[in-house]
Amino acid sequence: MKTASSSSSSSHGFPATASLCTPYLLLVPLGLLAVVLVVPSLGSSHVRSDGLGVLCHAGPSTADGYLVTPGGDAASAAAAAAETKAVVRPELRLLVGVLTTPKRYERRNIVRLAYALQPAVPPGVAQVDVRFVFCRVADPVDAQLVVLEAARHGDILVLNCTENMNDGKTHEYLSSVPRMFASSPYDYVMKTDDDTYLRVAALVDELRHKPRDDVYLGYGFAVGDDPMQFMHGMGYVVSWDVATWVSTNEDILRYNDTHGPEDLLVGKWLNIGRRGKNRYSLRPRMYDLNWDMDNFRPDTVLVHMLKDNRRWAAAFRYFNVTAGLQPSNLYHFP
Repeated sequence: MKTASSSSSSSHGFPATASLCTPYLLLVPLGLLAVVLVVPSLGSSHVRSDGLGVLCHAGPSTADGYLVTPGGDAASAAAAAAETKAVVRPELRLLVGVLTTPKRYERRNIVRLAYALQPAVPPGVAQVDVRFVFCRVADPVDAQLVVLEAARHGDILVLNCTENMNDGKTHEYLSSVPRMFASSPYDYVMKTDDDTYLRVAALVDELRHKPRDDVYLGYGFAVGDDPMQFMHGMGYVVSWDVATWVSTNEDILRYNDTHGPEDLLVGKWLNIGRRGKNRYSLRPRMYDLNWDMDNFRPDTVLVHMLKDNRRWAAAFRYFNVTAGLQPSNLYHFP
């Protein structure tokens, strides 16, 4: 558990030719990254793909839990478009930001599978959009490979910051989202990590009957007497108005209050600003996986500390993630 001193009240509210050409060629992936990743993010929150773009759909036509447009002739396409327009807004919309780094390709693929193989939330209940969140991708090789991910999966979000963990990335994420998705706001914004397995339907069940304003939900812990003074960085949710408040609160930057353990800082901002008054702790349904990997719970909402493939495999085995695999003469698994 992270520890820190309790924050007190504050007055602020919160060959020659080759050598010439190579540098320019290396810039191409970076330019593509900016166009493919940043520009679409500024336009719409509905980046559809057969990847992780939309995990839990709001519409009636699905494949593996994603909103899809059927193929076929023009009449079929028109009918599909009319059907999409008739979709009723779901009860809630949740953006899940998985903070990661560009070089963690294998981990992102595992996490994508972890979400994609979960049952879709029923239509009309929730739309859950999952995005992998980076700071600027500076390395040309990483940039090219991340462009491939963005083009294939449509689930990449790039922030205007230098890559870090506890040096302002979470603040940049929470403050950027309300601007990026201003035309189509979410009800809730979640921050989580790439060593966390989130069971989406369980979280949606928790959120359905919660207020849509002034919410701060997660694994509550105390630095002092209040058991919900902070929410652990494994994963926490704030309502859209709280994220908007973070986005517009200039005092957070003025007092350079973005450097340090990010979960403690988020709690500090909200405590000083008297925000997130509707606080909910999901302990013990959110928890760290222990060393022996024997503390899984059937009612899990979120399990953290999946630091290697062995621990991810244990989680998939416990939650029976591969139950839908159809028999085939093309493979056999023990």
